[in-house]
Amino acid sequence: MVGYQTAYLKRYYPVEFFAATLTSVMGSNDKIAFYIETCKKMGIEVLPPDINESNVTFTVSSGKIRFGLAAIKNVGKSGIIAIIKARKQKGFFVSFTDFCQKVKDGELNKRAVESLIKAGAFDSLGSYRSQLLSVFEQVMEGISGDRKRNLDGQISLFDMAGSKAEATKDILPNIKEFDKRYLLTMEKEMTGLYLSGHPLSEYSNELETHTTINTSEIFDDHSDDEINVPGKHSELDNKIVTMGGILASTKIKATRSGNVMAFVNLEDMYGSIEVLIFPKIYEKYSKLVQEDDMVLIKGRLSIREDEAPKLLAEEIKPLKKFDKYNGLGKLYLKIPQKKYNEIISTIKPILSSMRGPSPVYLVLEDGTNSKKNVQVANKELWVEITDDLLSKLYEILGQDCVKVG
Repeated sequence: MVGYQTAYLKRYYPVEFFAATLTSVMGSNDKIAFYIETCKKMGIEVLPPDINESNVTFTVSSGKIRFGLAAIKNVGKSGIIAIIKARKQKGFFVSFTDFCQKVKDGELNKRAVESLIKAGAFDSLGSYRSQLLSVFEQVMEGISGDRKRNLDGQISLFDMAGSKAEATKDILPNIKEFDKRYLLTMEKEMTGLYLSGHPLSEYSNELETHTTINTSEIFDDHSDDEINVPGKHSELDNKIVTMGGILASTKIKATRSGNVMAFVNLEDMYGSIEVLIFPKIYEKYSKLVQEDDMVLIKGRLSIREDEAPKLLAEEIKPLKKFDKYNGLGKLYLKIPQKKYNEIISTIKPILSSMRGPSPVYLVLEDGTNSKKNVQVANKELWVEITDDLLSKLYEILGQDCVKVG
C-alpha cells in the first residue's frame, strides 16, 4: 500500500514528492546531490537558497523546488525561524542592511550570517558576495550599536537617517565579485553542494567521451519502497572503468613498509566515490593527485556487500579542455634549473616522438623572483600539441608547469 502511494505521488505530484524527499535526506550530501540530479533529468528546477523565499526545509515554489535554509551549515533552526518571522511581520528584505535591521539582535550570529552570504542566500538583493563579506560584521555591529544608543529602539533609525530608503541602503565597497569557481567553492563549503552551477559543467563533452561510468550508475536507482534511494550494483565488482571528476579531498598515508599511498574522494556531477591509490601508482602519478584538481581515473571497481563502493586506481590523467590547435599555438614548459638535465633527458624522447609545427619554449627558473630565462627549443623538439602529449607532460612536470599560448 505504501509503495502504491509513493508511486502515485511521484507520478502525479513529482515536485511535491521530491521536495519532501530532499527534506527527508537533509544531512546526506550524496543523497541530496542524487535527488537534485534526478529532478534535473525530470525537468524539475531546484532553486538556490534565498533570504526572501526559502523556508526551513525544501519547499515548492511556482512549480519549482526551493532550497531550504536548514541545509546551510552554521545556520541553526532558531535563527531560521527568526528570519522567517521578521520576513512575515516586517515584509521582504530589500537590502542586507534592511535584513540586519529587521532581524533582532541575538537571534542570528555573525557566523550564521557569513554562511548565508557564502551560500548565496543574499544574491537576489543585488550585492556581490565579495562586497557583503567585506562589510557584514561592520554593518551588524553598527546597527546593534545604534539600537543601544537609541534607548532600545524607542528612537527610530529611520527618523535619524532622514528616510526609510536611505536607512536601508547598503553602503558597499567598489570591488569585483569573486570568480565563478570561488563562488562555487563557497557554496560547496556551506551546503556540501554546488548550487549555482558545477565546475565540471564545461567539461561535459570531455567526460562523456573519456569516461565509461559515473557515480549515479554505481549508486543507482534501487529500493524496495520505490523512493529510489541510491543503492549499489554487485555485478560491477572487479570491472575496469574510467571515471572523471574533481578530487574533493586527498589523504596521504604511509604504509607499514614505508611506502606512500593516497585515499581520494572523487566527485562527479552525480555524487562521489572513494579512490584508493596504492604506492606504485601513487609514485607514478603523485603530481596529479592534488585537491581540487580535475582528473580522469582508470581503475578497478570494488563493490562489496559490507562496505561502500571503491575505485582502485591504475591510471590517472588530467581532465582538460583541449582545443584543436591544428599546428597553431606555442608550448611553454617551466623547468627548475637545478633539474634541467634530468627533466630534459626525460621529456626529450616524448617531444621527439610527437614532432610538429608548434614551437616549444623552455622557461628556466632558479627559485628566485629574478627574471626568468626563456629558451626556444631546437626545431627537432617542436611538436604537434595533442591530448596525449599534454597528458604525458602533466605527469612529469605537473599541470602548473605546462602551458599552451
